[in-house]
Amino acid sequence: MLRSIDPATGRELASFPEADNASIDTALNRAWTARQAWRDAGLGMRTTLMRSVAGVLRADKSRFAALLTSEMGKPIVEAEAEVEKCAWTANWLAENGSRLLADEPVESTATESYVRFQPLGVILAVMPWNFPFWQAFRAGLPALTAGNVMVLKHSSNVPQSALAIEEVFREAGVPEGVFQTLLVGSAAVGRIISDHRVAGVTLTGSEGAGKLVAEIAGRALKKSVLELGGSDPFIVLADADLGTAATAACRARNQNNGQSCIAAKRFIVEEPVADEFEQRFTSAVAALKVGNPMDRANQVGPLARGDLVDDLERQVEESVRLGARALTGGKRIAGDGYSSGRACRPTTRRRSDRWRR
Repeated sequence: MLRSIDPATGRELASFPEADNASIDTALNRAWTARQAWRDAGLGMRTTLMRSVAGVLRADKSRFAALLTSEMGKPIVEAEAEVEKCAWTANWLAENGSRLLADEPVESTATESYVRFQPLGVILAVMPWNFPFWQAFRAGLPALTAGNVMVLKHSSNVPQSALAIEEVFREAGVPEGVFQTLLVGSAAVGRIISDHRVAGVTLTGSEGAGKLVAEIAGRALKKSVLELGGSDPFIVLADADLGTAATAACRARNQNNGQSCIAAKRFIVEEPVADEFEQRFTSAVAALKVGNPMDRANQVGPLARGDLVDDLERQVEESVRLGARALTGGKRIAGDGYSSGRACRPTTRRRSDRWRR
């Protein structure tokens, strides 16, 4: 059973049974049947439908944004921006798809040589929960524009968002079978990748999940695209405008409730300005408004799941035990839901002659 839980309250919003083997086969058959007609439909029709996708997203942006916030916990203002970003991308592909996918002539000794972009067929997308709409649309929009069809296996804690994404494509007029959501857990992914009807897989997620998907795709000789996050540095040099830098750093660390694969995770500051930057950054974090993510005044909401709060609390306690200093917050907020507390991550300072002037 896949359960949708409101992170702000901890209450169950909805539950859905996982698709069984027969349902998976039906979905793959539908995708396999749809692939040829979608490929042959022509780029003009596909780009026109991308524009329709943008229209559906914008026409119902408030409802979709509220769904993202209630199911994953992101601030409502950021949820609205996420839906708009998906719509913008759909429109951009509608306007630029023909140019991007045009044949590219290549000089050679032959009468005519060119590079042509041809669709693979059925693509499995294994997507994460932190940007429930954007991650799926980021994969689905260009894949469909290029003539592929897609089956979405979304993260198990955002099943309502996963179904809403399929709804968007259906309402936009995308033919049956071209984009489908499969409500399955991680255990079903290997079987789907290995199925002869699936031509490739794309995953955004952890290194562990990426290794498993890459191994299965490699054994099956399937194309794969993996995006596995990072540990991004935020570097502040001595001649920086520290007010601007601290404001940007606070935003870079805390956007999406701090749950972003591209968030700043390591702050490297030159020694002459380290103390002042630390003070400014701490003040900016302490000033963040934490609370109900549906309140437009709040900037930070809950974490997406209870286990994430537990993990973060352990990390903070262990870091402090090893010598880090918690400059603000550092304790979970009492009450319902999965609130972790303001700026729960402690600060450590490592000095290095490499950064001295």
